[in-house]
Amino acid sequence: MRRQLLVTYLALIGGILLALAVPLGLAYAQERTAELLLARRADATRLADLTEKAIQESDVSVLRAEITRYATLYGARVEIRRGTGTVLVETGSALPGSAQPLRRALAGRTTEHLPLITPSGPDRVVIAEPVGSDAQVTGVVLLAAPTTEARKDVALIWLALAGGAVTAFALAVEAARRLARWTLRPVAELDAATEAIAQGRMTARVAGTDSGPSELRRLEDRFNAMADAVASSLDKQRAFISDASHELRTPLAVLSLRLENLRAHLAVSGTERYDQVMQEMDRIAALLEDLLTLGRIETVSPARTGPVDLITDLERRLRVWNEVAEASGLTLRTELPSTLTALCPADTLGRIADVAVDNAIKFVPRGGHVTVTLQGGTTDHCALLLKVEDDGPGLDAQEITAATDRFWRSPQHGGIDGSGLGLAIADEMARAAGGTLKLRARRPQGLVVEFRLPGGGPQSVSRQP
Repeated sequence: MRRQLLVTYLALIGGILLALAVPLGLAYAQERTAELLLARRADATRLADLTEKAIQESDVSVLRAEITRYATLYGARVEIRRGTGTVLVETGSALPGSAQPLRRALAGRTTEHLPLITPSGPDRVVIAEPVGSDAQVTGVVLLAAPTTEARKDVALIWLALAGGAVTAFALAVEAARRLARWTLRPVAELDAATEAIAQGRMTARVAGTDSGPSELRRLEDRFNAMADAVASSLDKQRAFISDASHELRTPLAVLSLRLENLRAHLAVSGTERYDQVMQEMDRIAALLEDLLTLGRIETVSPARTGPVDLITDLERRLRVWNEVAEASGLTLRTELPSTLTALCPADTLGRIADVAVDNAIKFVPRGGHVTVTLQGGTTDHCALLLKVEDDGPGLDAQEITAATDRFWRSPQHGGIDGSGLGLAIADEMARAAGGTLKLRARRPQGLVVEFRLPGGGPQSVSRQP
């Protein structure tokens, strides 16, 4: 936007400067041309008087001497013709471009206009003055005057105007830059604040300086008020979910304990229904635990206390999942470096791996494979890359887009236990750590879950063989 604003300002300023400089330059050129015409026509009139006298006395010696002196003094070329058009006296070769002025002078009309003198020409101008009265023209004075001095004067004035215009334009450029920066500073601050909020930093606000138009400063104040209201609403919503989940845990635990105490008093016919009720209780307990986890992630940003040894924690978790995979008839493969440390929030990588491996084990049929790969210092500015891929049924493109939504579950897997919050929790943890969680289809079948932690800045990686 700043570029468009600058272009608009400078186009207007350039147009104004051109509208001033060009007419001024042309006006001076016309004035200088008129001055030259008046000066040389006065000389031509004086020579016409001498010519008329020479014709009357039939003696051109004085006239020849005068035009020779004049030509030497002014660098001009002079040609005297009789009324019949024949040459009477001349100081050089024929004058170029004198045909039309000659015809006008023979008709009794003097030269009233000259071509506009500019730095590029013409080099000479021809002035014709009739000799005698209008009724009887006895001769013509043709004077080819050089325009060197006139062209030099015009060039100096045009150069001064051009220099002034360039200087004014340069000053205008700087003024336009300052004006655009002043005008758009609130917009830049708003852009930075909205970008920070879009990245999850809900505390970001516009600084609210006194720079910029009053309308945009009011917009900054209103944006801050709006952001405060939205942040407060989100905080209340998250607090409600967290508090409600926490408060429900105690009565749910009491209810579960009392139901377990009823087992000894059940008839045989009610055992199956009792087991179904206990399964629902377990599902509700898992759902509440996931809601609490999600509320904690959204409310408190995970802290980076320093480089964390990622391999030790991840290997411990994967050993447990390996037993679960074997019990489910699956093969869990791992590809981990010997040592990998990174500035990553503690427990983030392990919990994301837990969610991804848990989902894979749930949905991959017996005999399938789940592969966990961890890389550090990869290309494309990625400091950390965790991949969990399987060869299960996978998800289509629409399901992949919705998979990280809260409480979303695939219609194909409605009979499998789960709260629909696992991937949503992993996505929130990834964003809180400054990374991204991405799901994509695996070829020929299956699903790949990738957690990327960007490199550079405070998130650096050290890898040892």
